[in-house]
Amino acid sequence: MRNEIDARTSIGTVQLRVSQLQRSIDFYRSVVGLRLLGQERNGAELGVPGSNRPLLKLVEIPDAIPRLRRSGAGLYHVALLVPDRRSLGLALRSLIRSGVRIGQSDHLVSEALYISDPDNNGIEIYRDRPRQEWHWDANGHVRMAVDPIDRDGLLAEAGDAPWNGLPEGTTVGHIHLHVTELPTTEHFYVDVLGFNLVAGMADSAMFISAGGYHHHIGLNVWAGIGAPLTPEHAPGLDYYEIAVPDTAAQMAVFARLQAASVPLRTDRGTVIVSDPSGIQIHIVVREPA
Repeated sequence: MRNEIDARTSIGTVQLRVSQLQRSIDFYRSVVGLRLLGQERNGAELGVPGSNRPLLKLVEIPDAIPRLRRSGAGLYHVALLVPDRRSLGLALRSLIRSGVRIGQSDHLVSEALYISDPDNNGIEIYRDRPRQEWHWDANGHVRMAVDPIDRDGLLAEAGDAPWNGLPEGTTVGHIHLHVTELPTTEHFYVDVLGFNLVAGMADSAMFISAGGYHHHIGLNVWAGIGAPLTPEHAPGLDYYEIAVPDTAAQMAVFARLQAASVPLRTDRGTVIVSDPSGIQIHIVVREPA
C-alpha cells in the first residue's frame, strides 16, 4: 500500500505575480475582502482578522506582459473558504455591488462564487456543506456537480447585515491548477506526494485531497495538453504551499520525493519542489489551527 500524505495536510499561503501592486491591493481589499497585513515596495501580504498568517502574497513583476485566461500551465483559481453560508451570502452581495463579473456553481459539497483579479488570476470564494451531506461512491470518489447556485437563498442568508470583508476563520481551502498533462501529474501528486484521487472529469481534470476532504487540489488540462508553464515575467502563480502538521510528515514527503528522484531543494525548513508542469510548491510545517 502506498504512503499517504498526512490527513491533516492543507493548502497554505499562495503567492501571486501581479502587474500593478497597488491596483491589486485595492482590488483584494475592496472587492475580495482581504485585509492588508504588510506591504513592501514590490510586495504585499493579505489575510483576514484574527490571524497574522497571510492567505495571499502579491509580488509585482516589472514590465509584466499581459496574461490571458487559460493561456498556459499555472493558476486556474485560488479558493478562499469562508466559515459559513451567511459569510458567502455577504460576499455575494458585496460582489454584486462592486460590479465585477461573477461566476457561480453549486458543487453539491460546496457553493462557490468565481471572479478574476485585474491580471486574470482566478479567485473562488466558497463555503462547504457539512461533511455528512457529502456523498461518496464505492470507488471512494466524492460526488460533485456544476449546478446553478441558490443566489436568492444566499442573499437572504446575508439579510441586512453589514459586510466587513472576509471573516475570521477564512482559509485557502484549495487551489486549482492548469497542468501540462494528467498521467505524470497524477503520478507526482498521488504516488509521490501521497494525495488521494477523489474525483475526475473524463480525461480533462482530476481532484485530489488529504484526510477525506472533497479536494485540496484541482488539476486540469483546459489550457491544452502540452501547455507551457506561464512565464515568470507574466502575472500568475509564483508558488503555493502544501502545509503539513509536523516535521515527521514533512520528512515523509521529502523521503518519497528523494526515492522518486524528484529534484528539490530546502530553504530554512521549507522543501521546495516543482511538479511535472513546472509549478513551484513549498512544503512547509504548519500546526493545524
